[in-house]
Amino acid sequence: MIDIVKYRYWFFLISLALLIPGTYYLVRHGLQRGIDFTGGTLVQLTFERPVSVEAVRGTLRQIGYGDAPVQSLDLNPNDDVAATSASTQAVSIRTRAIPADSPQQRQLYSALERAHGRFTPQTFQTVGPAVGREIQNRSILAVGLTSIGILLYMAFAFRKVNHPFRYGICAIIAMLHDALLVIGIYAILGHFFDLEIDALFITALLTVIGFSVHDTIVVFDRIRENQLRRFGESFSSIVNYSLVQTLVRSINTSLTVVITLAALYLFGGITIRDNFVLALLIGIVSGTFSSIFVASLLLVVWENGELGRLFGRRRVPATTG
Repeated sequence: MIDIVKYRYWFFLISLALLIPGTYYLVRHGLQRGIDFTGGTLVQLTFERPVSVEAVRGTLRQIGYGDAPVQSLDLNPNDDVAATSASTQAVSIRTRAIPADSPQQRQLYSALERAHGRFTPQTFQTVGPAVGREIQNRSILAVGLTSIGILLYMAFAFRKVNHPFRYGICAIIAMLHDALLVIGIYAILGHFFDLEIDALFITALLTVIGFSVHDTIVVFDRIRENQLRRFGESFSSIVNYSLVQTLVRSINTSLTVVITLAALYLFGGITIRDNFVLALLIGIVSGTFSSIFVASLLLVVWENGELGRLFGRRRVPATTG
């Protein structure tokens, strides 16, 4: 039988190696927030012929939108010109707030069409800064309430085993591990590729949290069952046996989701690709890893009293009187 528990500290080091770069860029540079959080107008256009991003910026400067960020929505957002095999190019423009069906919108479209030819509008979305702040606050509140709900549910569902709250806390740590990994990777992508997050990113993040908790509960439930069936064995051996039992099932379940998301990323629409599908891809893989190699192994460390030894405090042996 594979001894997963034996290498628990190696898996913890892998988790730290994955989290540290993203956490560094998140603390130092933060996330590139889209108009859903900052307010403004997002315009996405598909031109009939290849255009350069710099040329679009020049046109915007002529009509008073020189500070508007312009991005290519091709696979490589740093490409200024569409690939030679493509007949169109999608461009994203983020400006100060422009009302829909207003003279400002008509001026913008007219200038772009004169300079770069016909195009098809894909998105014209205006969000006020107050709405952006509300989305941000509600997102934080949702994550907080989710954590409390998970802790209470786990404490109730595992009330027949020793230390039921430990199961809930370990599940929350795994959930936060997955959320932080996704957010950290987007901080890196935002710094190097100007990838902005929007409300779809929050939706994907909450989905990742749900998947992570679901997978962790499945593993923990098998641990609980085996504690009753294999009474007298050490907790470490019970956890290892449970992990081996659920390993193939967890990987197969995640793999089917990953294949579907990969197809959606490659062939799906531009509007959901970067902020929804990619976040789900990262989160599903991370959730499978954390359920097996973080939450369960952290539970072993906690149950064995190894946390105290890690901080220099050893358990005092019980004395017989």
